[in-house]
Amino acid sequence: MISIRGLSKTFDKTIHAVADVDLHVDEGEVVVIVGPSGSGKSTILRCINLLEIPTKGTVEVDGFELTDTATDIDHVRAEVGMVFQQFNLFPHLTVMENITLAQRKVRGRSRSEAQEMAVRQLTRVGIPEKADSYPRQLSGGQQQRVAIARSLAMEPQVMLFDEPTSALDPEMVKEVLDVMLELAAEGMTMVVVTHEMGFARAAADRLVFIDEGEIVESGPPDEIFSNPAHERTRAFFDKILY
Repeated sequence: MISIRGLSKTFDKTIHAVADVDLHVDEGEVVVIVGPSGSGKSTILRCINLLEIPTKGTVEVDGFELTDTATDIDHVRAEVGMVFQQFNLFPHLTVMENITLAQRKVRGRSRSEAQEMAVRQLTRVGIPEKADSYPRQLSGGQQQRVAIARSLAMEPQVMLFDEPTSALDPEMVKEVLDVMLELAAEGMTMVVVTHEMGFARAAADRLVFIDEGEIVESGPPDEIFSNPAHERTRAFFDKILY
């Protein structure tokens, strides 16, 4: 579903955020990317839908090479849902309006079709009663669940999560992670950048550890957590798990 080859990203010609990364994600696979702050995790994620333009390398999603100038980027982006650290909801629109806007503009659905899908996805994330609320009337966890529902309403083939719980108070983290766990169980193809190691252990098919813009090691979560092969990985887990 996702194929990244030789990906590098340099900022201001001197900051090498990502260095020659190869990463492949199969359909239905959940890949969780972990690593220290500033290691390039989010940059890799943003390159998957060209929110960041790679300096070198290729990115393919469902057979479409995004780094090819002939590719219709907007078409591919319509199939890739992304949930950010911040919720990025339109504050002047209700929850229903936030979820139906892109459906009508991008998918070409009628108002009734878009509203029906919105109700379905709000029910899926557990807050159908918030359809007429404005973002300011919701908790952080509820706003993030609206953001997930908004992405799901587009019926994407891939979901990208960029540290979706980092802006939340601790008591709100679980309600968002529970939604993500359910999506993983349903077979959604997901790439998740997170510091939530419990989620990584529970949901990931594959754990990828990144440091200084490079993939240090990759494999089944239990294997990497219990017996990391590289000293850099061991040092990272020693700091956050114990």
